[in-house]
Amino acid sequence: MPDPVAIDPQKVTEEIYEYQRPTRRQSIWQIVNSIVPYVALWFAAVELMDVSYWLVLPVTILAAGFLVRIFIIFHDCGHGSFFRSKKANDFWGVVTGILTFTPYYYWRASHAKHHATSSNLDQRGHGDVWMMTVGEYMQATRGKRLQYRLYRNPLVMFLLGPLLMLLVSHRMVRRDAKKAERRSVHITNLAVAAIAVSVSLLIGWKAYLIIQSSVLLIAFSAGVWLFYVQHQFEDVYWARGDEWDFVTASLEGGSFYDLPIILRWFTGSIGYHHIHHLNSRIPNYNLARCQKKIDGLESTKAIGFWKSLKSLSYRLWDEEQGKLIGFGEARRRYQSAA
Repeated sequence: MPDPVAIDPQKVTEEIYEYQRPTRRQSIWQIVNSIVPYVALWFAAVELMDVSYWLVLPVTILAAGFLVRIFIIFHDCGHGSFFRSKKANDFWGVVTGILTFTPYYYWRASHAKHHATSSNLDQRGHGDVWMMTVGEYMQATRGKRLQYRLYRNPLVMFLLGPLLMLLVSHRMVRRDAKKAERRSVHITNLAVAAIAVSVSLLIGWKAYLIIQSSVLLIAFSAGVWLFYVQHQFEDVYWARGDEWDFVTASLEGGSFYDLPIILRWFTGSIGYHHIHHLNSRIPNYNLARCQKKIDGLESTKAIGFWKSLKSLSYRLWDEEQGKLIGFGEARRRYQSAA
């Protein structure tokens, strides 16, 4: 298990408080520079449909980038960090939720559980990536192992997973969902359907399906990758409930994904995920400044894009070594211990 983070929890909590105050001007500008280009690219894609789909494709890729940025606004609204006003956060959360096909109140409740239980081995299963320990995997049935391997397969994780999220999990209501969460799902579904029908009547249902499905699939695949890599790296922190520590879970259970500046802009600086988990009330546009200004945070180990690809090989949590390992290493360790 990694050593505790070498910072004063009380001090960093006090210092970080300064950055959780959103600025209305910056928030409004981010809405404008995210939604307006997204809508404009949609119009451009429609115009290009009559020319060639190969011209539409790069436009949909760019539009997907803006949709990821819109999702970050949605995400911040869900944390109550984008505006000081709760009403403003909820209003724009619902609007951006419709644009991203994600029910606002329903998602917000699930995501809150993720923040409360992140990196806790005894409270897995709340909005996180399914992860088994080496011992659990080796003792599982053959069917369970196959299920886990399929789940962890990149094609399933980053292609089928986003499709299931869009078509199933975000369209249906959990049995234990509260009234506001249920209503959120139904309202989002109705709004999405109304927009789909209206746009289809204007440009044709084939054009709508091609453009919308392309943008959503690219954006959601990128989003799943971001979430995956920010909690799936070799020296990530996991601990049992009695040993679990919030500050360590935040700073070592979430990565600093050091992306190129253009990708950092499109992803709303969500790569500063360790800071986001430490204080989810910090708006995305303050995360980078927080990293630079607060002592101890600037020394956080960064994961670059190329290094992040290695995270695909980390599949199981080894409690003895305190790190993620691959299936091959897990099998060798288990056989040598037998």
